Formats: sequence, C-alpha cells, structure tokens
Amino acid sequence: MGRIIFYEDKNFQGRRYECDSDCSDFHAYLNRCNSIRVESGAWVVYERPNYMGYQYVLNRGEYPDYQRWMGLNDRLSSCKMVHFTSGAQYKIKFYDKPEFAGQAYEASEDCPSVLEQFRLREVHSCKVVEGFWVFYEHPNFRGRQYFLEKGDYRKPANWGAVCATVQSFRRLTE
Repeated sequence: MGRIIFYEDKNFQGRRYECDSDCSDFHAYLNRCNSIRVESGAWVVYERPNYMGYQYVLNRGEYPDYQRWMGLNDRLSSCKMVHFTSGAQYKIKFYDKPEFAGQAYEASEDCPSVLEQFRLREVHSCKVVEGFWVFYEHPNFRGRQYFLEKGDYRKPANWGAVCATVQSFRRLTE
C-alpha cells in the first residue's frame, strides 16, 4: 500500500491532496504543486493529466520544493504507484538503433554514465526483461526521467522521450 501527499505551497503548506492509488487527474484539487511527502511506496508523478508530460520518480521521503524532485516547474497533474513484486530481478537490454536493431547492450546494475560504461550517447530502443528502471537524460542520474516497466520499447517516444538521449539509468527498488 502506498501513500503520497501533494501540497500547493513549499514546505508542505497550503491546500493538499492525498493519494493511495493511481490518479489520472488531480489538477482540479490543486492549482500547483510545490512540495510532496511520500509516506510509503514508490510513485511516478506526471506533469499532465492521464500520465503524460514530464515524469518524476519518487521514493519514500520529503520533497519540500519542486527542485528536490528535479522538477522543472510547479505543475503536476497525475500519478501512478509502482507495484513491486518480491524477489524481483533486474535486467535490461538496449540498442543503438530503433526497433531493436544495431548493437545490443545488457545491464543488471545501475549505470551512472552510459558513455563511460558502454561508449554510447543514445539509446534508440530497449527491452525491460525484469524489474523497473529509470532512464535519465544526463549522467549521474540527472535531468529528465523516464520510468520503464517490463516490456518492449521500440523507439524513445514509447518511453515518453522526444529524443534518444539517455546518459544514465538505474534500477527502481523499494
């Protein structure tokens, strides 16, 4: 069971909205979101309704302002809880061309620099074989985030990206 609380103002002030399950649009309850408290679980929060726009992956903890979750602004409108399974393994395959073409790479651990570890600047497709993963636009788990669960991603748009820039990735654990 998870629980997340969104606040209109910084430092957990102002109107608030609480969630304990997926919510496709909570924008009607809050004009903006400047702080978040994740009481339990892991969550993916989205800038726009219906799980669209910028994504932010949040674990249990307090985020007193939007910069703490690497937010670009104070706009959030939907959220999904991540449902972990016990004993999950982690494995991802990624490719330097769309549609699983070109050179294939594989990982089962976090990677702070795709360029240093794989000599690769872009990821054009991937298959999440096991576990949950987060792609980052910049090295050292910075920049735009993309949440990936088990499945096939034939092109960057399938994971919500506008370009193939992936410079780091990590496993999402409880």
